[in-house]
Amino acid sequence: MKITQQARTAEPANAAGPATMQAITQSRYGIAPEDVLRLERIATPGIAANEVLVQVRAAGVDRGTWHLMAGQPYLMRILGFGFRGPKNPVPGLDVAGTVVAAGPEVTRFAAGDEVFGIARGSFAEYAAAREDKLARKPAALSFEQAAVVAVSGLAALQGLRDAGRIQPGQKVLVIGASGGVGSYAVQLAKVLGAEVTGVCSTGKADLVRSIGADHVIDYTRADFADGRRRYDLILDIGGNSRLSRLRRALTPGGTLVIAGGEDARWTGVGRQLRAVALSLLVRQRLTTYISRHRQADLDTLRRLTETGQVTPVIDRTYPLAGAPQAIRHLRAGHARGKIAITV
Repeated sequence: MKITQQARTAEPANAAGPATMQAITQSRYGIAPEDVLRLERIATPGIAANEVLVQVRAAGVDRGTWHLMAGQPYLMRILGFGFRGPKNPVPGLDVAGTVVAAGPEVTRFAAGDEVFGIARGSFAEYAAAREDKLARKPAALSFEQAAVVAVSGLAALQGLRDAGRIQPGQKVLVIGASGGVGSYAVQLAKVLGAEVTGVCSTGKADLVRSIGADHVIDYTRADFADGRRRYDLILDIGGNSRLSRLRRALTPGGTLVIAGGEDARWTGVGRQLRAVALSLLVRQRLTTYISRHRQADLDTLRRLTETGQVTPVIDRTYPLAGAPQAIRHLRAGHARGKIAITV
């Protein structure tokens, strides 16, 4: 990764922070992190009237970070993320840190407040964030823990509660239970009163048990769709199972929720679209969803982590300069839970 001290064009700096900062930047798409990500010194971002400037203490890495880096699936370029390169040159959404400046319309936060949530370019020393995409950092969490809550926690909560319509006493299957979204889904499903079965590899089974799964299926040794058990709700996180196989594991009136898109160059949502179409013809409910950055849901996650009902699982941390290695580790599928970047 190339390191340069060249100042790049950005929004006007804020008086509350330094004129420049170190940040991971990207000017073009590419699938190899070391080829497209650079540590540079750039202008500190300005903030809008409804935004705050956060001194970043830690940032989270999620699968969406790789997709935005690679520009895949290509559909996202057409949808406005940038055709030849990302619109926002600084990657990263998940953030935890300290507010150093607030816009005139901000009422919930002031300088000195510790916050977590969604920012615009969190792989940097400073990041701008909308007031309604932040919550106060739980005192029980470190900055690294708080930084990995928002993106994956929101996806898990909304997948189970909103798309899945989970009910107490249901039998829930989480495919990909050891990953970022999966580790939250297992814990949240237990909080919501379900009997939870997690699907993962051999080396991650102990982790899935430790976060509360009632049952664990090692997919290298057993098949969740062998007909022995059926589930009221299946949350499939980044899986690639055929719909027919997933339906065999569902109860006759069960619900399948497909979270995220498969790794595909063009749309990445072919299986989701087929599921929604098929759902019109069968009794089972087959659906998908897009996670939303809602302030109320962030506050829900804050309360659950503050009380210890949900605990962020961090596989490892990297320094800011190690962001390419962090993304490569995540992409390789080695992560147990989440990955954090310390700033």
